[in-house]
Amino acid sequence: MRYSVKLLLAISLCSPLLHAETVKIYAAASLTNAITDIAKQYKKQNPSTEIVPVFGASSALAKQVEAGAPSDIYFSADQDWMNYLVQKQKIQSNQVKTLLHNELVLITPIASKQQFKMQPQFNFAQSFQGHLCTGQMESVPAGKYAKQSLIKLNWLNGLNGRIVGTDDVRSALAFVERGECQVGIVYKTDALISKKVKISGTFPRNSHSPISYPIALTIQGEKNSSAVKFNQYLKQSPQAKKVFSQYGFGL
Repeated sequence: MRYSVKLLLAISLCSPLLHAETVKIYAAASLTNAITDIAKQYKKQNPSTEIVPVFGASSALAKQVEAGAPSDIYFSADQDWMNYLVQKQKIQSNQVKTLLHNELVLITPIASKQQFKMQPQFNFAQSFQGHLCTGQMESVPAGKYAKQSLIKLNWLNGLNGRIVGTDDVRSALAFVERGECQVGIVYKTDALISKKVKISGTFPRNSHSPISYPIALTIQGEKNSSAVKFNQYLKQSPQAKKVFSQYGFGL
């Protein structure tokens, strides 16, 4: 009996599952579907590697990385928070690569009849009732881009008390899906995954900073060979590029 236990122990120690390498990627909420799909296809090709995604606002994720959360890869929805982690010496600047681009859109519930003209002369505040949802304007990238556009179009001042800032862009999408906000400002890629909202306008690109998605290995991730490989897969593989394109991201 004693020998059989030892034999089982020896077999279990040789099991590839016990030697699986874990890669933890902190990624912007707008990347949820794309990264989830890419992680699944990567797992099929690399069974011994476990990809563990953590999704949220780039701002919140950056703060977690700064505080010492175990992250191998950071994939942000804007350059500011990537620069923040470089300044905090959690990421080396030579690791940063801008991988994707996105567009900023106005969404409404699918049954909405509201019409908008994306120009300063349009009286946006009086064109709808209720609230507008977007990410928190002082920290969440989608909210920061939204604030820039609202200022550029001279729409912001007319919305005093009517803007709901959410923890991340997917939360803003959910508010509009449920009809709790009549209008939302999210990324084009978020709007495209929902069957409950429609794109009612696209903000001019010159109304906000370029919506870029930089990716980088963290200092911890540089020491993880599996993280290095997955990072390269995200940046260079045709399979990953295909998934990003399918979800509407610009490469």
